[in-house]
Amino acid sequence: MKHARFIWLLLIGYFLSISIAQAEENTIAIRMTGQTTQLKMSQVAQNNVMDTDYAAIIAYAPPADSNSISNDKPSTFYQRARSYGTHPESDPPRYARNLAKTGIDAFKDLYWLDLGLDYRVRHELRHNDIRRNRITTDHPVLLRARAYVGIREILDPLRLVVEFEDARRYNGRFPKDNRDWNACELIQTYGELYFKEALGQDDLGNHRPIRIRGGRMAWEAVDRRLLANNQWRNTTNNFEGFRVTFGQEANDWEIDTWAMQPVRLLDKFDRRNKNLWFYGAVGHWRKWSDIVTLQPYYMGLVQDDQGGTVAKKEIHSPAIRAYGVLPNTRIDFDLGAIYQFGRDNGQKKTAWSYLLEFGYTFQQLSWKPRLSAFYGFVSGDRNPDDNLNNRFERFFGFARPWSANDYLVMENIKAPKIRVEFEPHKDLKIDGGYDWFWLASNTDRFNNLLNGSGGNRDRTGNSGDFLGHAIDFRAIYKLMPHVSTTVGYSHWFNGEFVKKRQLAQLGETTAGTNFFYIEVTLSAFN
Repeated sequence: MKHARFIWLLLIGYFLSISIAQAEENTIAIRMTGQTTQLKMSQVAQNNVMDTDYAAIIAYAPPADSNSISNDKPSTFYQRARSYGTHPESDPPRYARNLAKTGIDAFKDLYWLDLGLDYRVRHELRHNDIRRNRITTDHPVLLRARAYVGIREILDPLRLVVEFEDARRYNGRFPKDNRDWNACELIQTYGELYFKEALGQDDLGNHRPIRIRGGRMAWEAVDRRLLANNQWRNTTNNFEGFRVTFGQEANDWEIDTWAMQPVRLLDKFDRRNKNLWFYGAVGHWRKWSDIVTLQPYYMGLVQDDQGGTVAKKEIHSPAIRAYGVLPNTRIDFDLGAIYQFGRDNGQKKTAWSYLLEFGYTFQQLSWKPRLSAFYGFVSGDRNPDDNLNNRFERFFGFARPWSANDYLVMENIKAPKIRVEFEPHKDLKIDGGYDWFWLASNTDRFNNLLNGSGGNRDRTGNSGDFLGHAIDFRAIYKLMPHVSTTVGYSHWFNGEFVKKRQLAQLGETTAGTNFFYIEVTLSAFN
């Protein structure tokens, strides 16, 4: 561990020395060119829309029709995956804008400043929530405020970011927890060294930069299943450490690496977990992105003992993902495979997962409906009495794509799904689906309890493996330029395992559960 930190310090020192030298050269050039420099800066402000730094924003444009013919030369290799719920948050986040692009005359020269203000309120109705230790009806109100400030270009190669969050829950019938409550916290405070032309340019003329970040960060990687900041949840996953990125989203290839310690969400100021390191490297190969984008990646977690009170872990997770559109068709695909090995609480770790999704977009219809089928398998522990642990480690992933009512996480699950998505109006998006859920191993746990009853595992396997099935619906409507609302509903039908094991342990009976919510989001610049 000490050697890894020493290598990071060497890298930072090396690039800091380069940045200081480059800054001195820029200062001399500015003094020599005078008015010419001011003219160039003005041109940057006016033409900032072409800045490939903002390639992340392209990720939230509607999917392009892969069969369309255009004489225009593409400006980016990036292609957005069409799979449901897998799109990482942009960088900077969606609610932040470059002030020069807001259309406000007073801000037209502030090309160097990114700013965001975002407020969200969500009311939930949870009837017979099986995650809880008693069956009842709950009406929590979730509030979240965020503010983002980013400084770019004007101090290059040095860039700075600060992001604040205040998350609270009221009117709930259960004790607050760190999923819903994290008052007055800094979720991002980092400095970045940005070297725009460090690796030259790609074949489309996009700069291939190197970015070195140090501090507190929140971001999402690949399909968000192993690393996410949880946009749905009221609080945010974040980390402290270092991140180095070679290339950018617009390039034909990109490599993102990090060494981080997760931040603990506490009643007082959040602090990093000094006994746990989370490492990773994600590759992006987009040379053939009109057909397929490849993402080979590795994530690893090392947790030290704390006087025997915390299980020691060393888990390695190599994986690959491939997504794209089949040539000359409207059929899209998203395929992934993950393997895990190492040690977990004194046991040997061997776990795996594979994810398959195929979709078809009806481009000839004005609503552009997409119909998709998904199957996900995530291993569970096969034998509770041996020295081999097959339970998949989900790291810091996003649970929301697995179930609309928050009952599932990426652990010990078999889940087939069918979904439909469409846009009847440019400001209205609707999606819905039907899901089925089984335990991958009927002798391992169903990890869905917030206030555990002890009934989430039957080591004998006699409670069966069928968890239940669910139907869900969601509509997202943009009321006005800075206000959007979301309405959602999900009904869960309890399966054999939930009835025999979890509800029996609680002394309760219910055929199913209902979850309804309405959410309103106000964004000052979006």
